[in-house]
Amino acid sequence: MIVSDEVSRREGWTNEVFQDLQVKAELGRYRIRGFSTFQRIAHFDDIIFIPRYISGKGVELRPADVSTETVLGTRYAKNAISISTPVYITGMSYGALSRSAKTALAKGAAKVGTATCTGDGGMLTEERKYSTTMIYQVNASRYGVTPQDMISGDAVEVVVGQGAKPATGGLLMGQKVSAIIAKKRELPPGIDQRSPTRHPDWLGPDDLGIFIEMLREVTDWRVPVQVKIPACRVKDDVKLAAKAGADGIVIDGMQAGTGASSEVVLDHSGIPTLPGIVLAREALEELGLLKKVYLVASGGIRNGIDAAKAIALGADAVAIGQAAIIALNCNRELPGITDFVREVGVPAGYCTKCHTGKCPVGITTQDPRLEKRLAIDEAAVRVASLLSSMTLEMKLITCALGKRNVHDLTVDDLSALNVEASMMAKVPMVGSGGTLLKSAGKGK
Repeated sequence: MIVSDEVSRREGWTNEVFQDLQVKAELGRYRIRGFSTFQRIAHFDDIIFIPRYISGKGVELRPADVSTETVLGTRYAKNAISISTPVYITGMSYGALSRSAKTALAKGAAKVGTATCTGDGGMLTEERKYSTTMIYQVNASRYGVTPQDMISGDAVEVVVGQGAKPATGGLLMGQKVSAIIAKKRELPPGIDQRSPTRHPDWLGPDDLGIFIEMLREVTDWRVPVQVKIPACRVKDDVKLAAKAGADGIVIDGMQAGTGASSEVVLDHSGIPTLPGIVLAREALEELGLLKKVYLVASGGIRNGIDAAKAIALGADAVAIGQAAIIALNCNRELPGITDFVREVGVPAGYCTKCHTGKCPVGITTQDPRLEKRLAIDEAAVRVASLLSSMTLEMKLITCALGKRNVHDLTVDDLSALNVEASMMAKVPMVGSGGTLLKSAGKGK
């Protein structure tokens, strides 16, 4: 049934709503898909940088003069992470992604001197081989997690949850659980695998502190231990994780991507990345731990400008997932090789079928025939080029603001384009002179 534009505007019964109801009437359950939320929410495009002229220092800079070097983990670890840019590849599992995709991401990140994260399901040998800096992820499932692999990491990430599916655990559909993946995770092949929602050996902040201490003992206190938190009750969660002894906090907003989640959770749980960063920063400020406990922002970071805005709001670094996957050729028609409409039923650019294992470009699949479509070395170059372009964008905007280090960006450099963004990012709206923000802060 096609609904007229006027009816859609008047009553909210869009064609998408009709389709959703009809599909669920056939399925008898909620819908599952990959990618990210489709909610219309305030995002980084709703805040802008405001350079200075007469009111500034009048410094003449070039992008080459701007530093992006980033050090993470100086609180307790003997060996902090040092990366060339405050952008690294977030945790995405070998299982959700193909071996070729994980290898290409590791190679691409290494080309520009930044880090990768293993994700759920344990460490892929090729990822460790090609990563110059690798963050070893430990989540509630413990699939494939071993002390032997953990000690080879340059940092450890304890996952409380994901922004794309907070409090529901991971999900890998049976069609992607190949014999190799099943062996890696020590589970039956071909069966849907759901990660537990909570860790089996800790339930609250006191337990988390003990668990972090155990990880430090396993790694001989060499590497930083960071805690990844979905953006929900941000202030409470960040304070508890910081008091539990974390070197760093990763705050994962609701725009984060996933290989599989229910649409209900994707679109109707968690909070956006924008306020998530601000609340996390405020929590660390209130504890007197800002810049002592590093803060990583993830969830919907698309380019260097998004990354620069996240840093200005209080992050020390950002982690990208969807953007890196797109650099691998996600949703791109390859002439003579792919046919999206025939293979997954939608045109390139509209595919959210990551959970099906039918990825036409060989990224989110365990099908050897499809995986061959991803040329590892070529894909690695594209990932490296994306990371380089993001870094250059950060340098350019930092230069325009008259600063020599991307980490010198602050909220004073920002203004909001609308009321929602002003309230969420807690920066004044353009033209308001700061009055809107001040009155909002007083509850008026």
